[in-house]
Amino acid sequence: MPRIPSALPLLAALLLLTGCGAPASGTAVTPPRADGVRITSVTIPSVAPSPGSDRSDVRAAPLPAGGSGISAAYEVTNNGTEALAYTILFDFTTEAGEVMANTRETVRSVGPGATVQGTVRLNTFTPGSSRVTRVKVSQVTKVPAAEAPPASGECPPSGIRITADDGDAAMGLRVVGLHLENCGKRDYTVNGYPLLELLDKNRAPVQGVQIVEGSGGITTGTGFDEPARPLILKPGESALSGLMWRNTTESGDVVNVPYVRVRAVQGGDPVTVTPHLDLGTTGRLAVRAWTRPSR
Repeated sequence: MPRIPSALPLLAALLLLTGCGAPASGTAVTPPRADGVRITSVTIPSVAPSPGSDRSDVRAAPLPAGGSGISAAYEVTNNGTEALAYTILFDFTTEAGEVMANTRETVRSVGPGATVQGTVRLNTFTPGSSRVTRVKVSQVTKVPAAEAPPASGECPPSGIRITADDGDAAMGLRVVGLHLENCGKRDYTVNGYPLLELLDKNRAPVQGVQIVEGSGGITTGTGFDEPARPLILKPGESALSGLMWRNTTESGDVVNVPYVRVRAVQGGDPVTVTPHLDLGTTGRLAVRAWTRPSR
């Protein structure tokens, strides 16, 4: 499914390599941090290194069996006052800036004042496509570590997993699914709609958006107008909700919502997801009642 465009474009952290396959010559590059993330070195396959090159930040390596052999080391620094979970989108581009592939990395918890290092790899590459010569950080989202969606296979202390999918788009209509799984050991009951808080890029409340239960007249035939019913989820069972909007732009201010704090029920533990709602100037967001997924 296509990814909803980010409300936080971060065109930074470029490291350049020569297009001929040898490491670029010159002094080491120290790119600026993109919202706390900085690429520190790049490795790219090459037939042979440049004679006499002494650069340590870009290295040539033989192409391994399987994978592209292209990777970038990076570091994440949290200058805030609480532990944060980071999701970073890395673009692998040509010399002209054309994006040939991208990879998303998640750093689960970075404490206040801490720096965490990692490596992103371009695992697949289409033979015959244009040569990748740059790696850049194109998007960074960060949420409180205690509110981050759990990793695959993990079950939070609440026993409830809440995640958002990548969404779908057609003719200006946007839909993002919210998924709830009872991964605990006891039954869990939901009745009605998930509780939502819309947050801006600084995770402050967004004003002026009407959240409507059901389709709100945005469109029909989506299942959003199915009535809410009590659901008892046994361990291993799941429920589905969703967000729907149109990104129509007319008169008025354009509203972007990069973060949504979700609670399955009143008083439930919050989970902050990053659907990047581009609401245009409509100012309305529809939410679907919890329902059992179709089989």
